[in-house]
Amino acid sequence: MAPILVFPDPPPPELVQSLDMAGYAWKAVANALVAEEYEIQNEWGGAILVADKDPETAFSLARALKKRSNPIENILILINGGQLNQLELRDDLYDDFCLTPFHPQELHARLNHLFWKGGQGARGNTISYGDLILNVETYQAAIKGRPLDLTYMEYELLKFLVAHPGKVFSREILLSRVWGYDYFGGARTVDVHVRRLRSKLGEEHAGLIQTVRSVGYSFGQSRWKIQ
Repeated sequence: MAPILVFPDPPPPELVQSLDMAGYAWKAVANALVAEEYEIQNEWGGAILVADKDPETAFSLARALKKRSNPIENILILINGGQLNQLELRDDLYDDFCLTPFHPQELHARLNHLFWKGGQGARGNTISYGDLILNVETYQAAIKGRPLDLTYMEYELLKFLVAHPGKVFSREILLSRVWGYDYFGGARTVDVHVRRLRSKLGEEHAGLIQTVRSVGYSFGQSRWKIQ
């Protein structure tokens, strides 16, 4: 997909992190002239305009992007709750909006919806569970927007568990499915990696990985409830 135009330049760090985590290509611009110069050799897949600090400049840029001969579609405006009245009578300047501070999952969902409406399809390179997001192409992971510094095997184990919420796996099964049949590290390898993952997830989210006595481990909640 073509890169997303992002305003301002430089963009807020939390926006950069969310876009990188979700695997979007993007480029920050300071004004409409820079956007047009870049487009001479490239095209834009959409735009994210942060308006919570400088709304007039952001809306002015949105107007320039929408009113030109080759308008940019899929414009997302980021504003704070106190600015909602500024959206009135400006419906033609944007395609969706998101309130700041935003949750990375909400931003990702809104972008997916925009691109789906525009016929570009949703991105399928992330998996998530609650506040936890994993990018399966870049091997990045974050929880509540906080990046997790994971080793390759920590990431692989977490990805496997997240992909099978509520299911219980023995240490032997985890060894064979995550490390491979030729790995001879023993069940203790799984315990060590689970302990490290819990530590990196933090106290609030460590309980996502549950110990099932005499069996192994499970992640998240099962779809079945005992009445």
